[in-house]
Amino acid sequence: MWRITEGGSITHSIIHDGVVYFNSCDRHVYAVDCDTWEEKWRFKTGEIITAMPAVKDGVVYAGSHDGKFYAIDASDGREIWRFNAGSEIFSGACVHNGMVFFGCRSGYFYALNLKGKEMWRFKTGDEIVFNPIAYEDKIFVGSFDKNIYCLNLDGKELWRFRTGDCVHADISPLISGNIIYFASFDNYLYALDISDGKEVWRFKTGKYGNASSPVIHKNVIYHGSRDGILYAISLDGEELWRFRTGGMIEAPPLIYDNVIYVSSEDGNVYFLTLEGKEFGRFKTGGAIYTSPKIYKNVLYVGSWDCHLYAIDTKGKELWRFNTSSLMPASIPPAHEIFKMEIDKAVDFETTEEEDRYKISRGEIISLSDYHVTSEYSTKSEYKQKSDYDVNLVMFEEVLVVSPDISQGSLLTFERKA
Repeated sequence: MWRITEGGSITHSIIHDGVVYFNSCDRHVYAVDCDTWEEKWRFKTGEIITAMPAVKDGVVYAGSHDGKFYAIDASDGREIWRFNAGSEIFSGACVHNGMVFFGCRSGYFYALNLKGKEMWRFKTGDEIVFNPIAYEDKIFVGSFDKNIYCLNLDGKELWRFRTGDCVHADISPLISGNIIYFASFDNYLYALDISDGKEVWRFKTGKYGNASSPVIHKNVIYHGSRDGILYAISLDGEELWRFRTGGMIEAPPLIYDNVIYVSSEDGNVYFLTLEGKEFGRFKTGGAIYTSPKIYKNVLYVGSWDCHLYAIDTKGKELWRFNTSSLMPASIPPAHEIFKMEIDKAVDFETTEEEDRYKISRGEIISLSDYHVTSEYSTKSEYKQKSDYDVNLVMFEEVLVVSPDISQGSLLTFERKA
């Protein structure tokens, strides 16, 4: 995520007082009037912007990969102030009780006053890619150190809950009643008691992690995961039904007038009944990583194809707006985080017939050499048995290389003359 390149691709959007505000990888924050479909203004930062903006009392708050956090006048796009966080900002912002909260790549979680002065900072153990959420006198933030933290408004830790992997949420988690619902890359959706952080239940999704947040409608929880499935879950954590899209789901669905609108990395917005039956879809030209928004019965959705679309609730396109560049940003392959390297080496003896290749030193073998590129593939397009008679088998997180080797230098394979 830190190596997304510059381009016109749209990341996240929000509608406030009849204006849709959205970020783009062309370094801009945009404001477009939903009544006239005219651009009101655009504000340029020093790097790409991928975090969800926040709007409160006439001010737009947005962080950028340039390490700056900006306060922008919502009426005319004028900069009010900026704060230097010192590292890339992928986290959205939360405005609560006269403070604005956000995290950054350094692992620091900041609280600023509304004039841009730092009030306090809290250090987590790893990068923060999490849209914080406040509830009464508490603020919640997740980290790549696998924890979700509950802090008071003075920045003191009240409790933390540890999951099995990174806690990542581009859009704020859900708080309903006394429960916070959030997801982790360990493939679970969690429900915790916000008073003490005790687990109420966990729900298992697919095998590619979670980076979205759930919504509740009529006592049903709807949650999309990175395996491309939208789950309907009871308040007790039991699955009711599921619907599969053609790509990752990175944002909560929109539920409006008893219709579920869910966006997917496959470029579609799907229209579903509350029972999970598809009755329509709208196709954009690129991946969609944000939730559809609605204003006066018109849906707005930003796409990686550099366009903001306005469509009616039946799926008919009404209008589109393009960003400053029609060249989409590039994004690293989804499987890159699962790259492994063999850091063992040895010399071993085999028969001449078996020893078609001999071991030499100094080169690394990684799974990226085997072109594992799609996290939706269930069957590899490559042979299970190597042409070089070297057995390499991957079972999710297990790598087996035979024949057995003992400790030594880096392992490589070199053709024997």
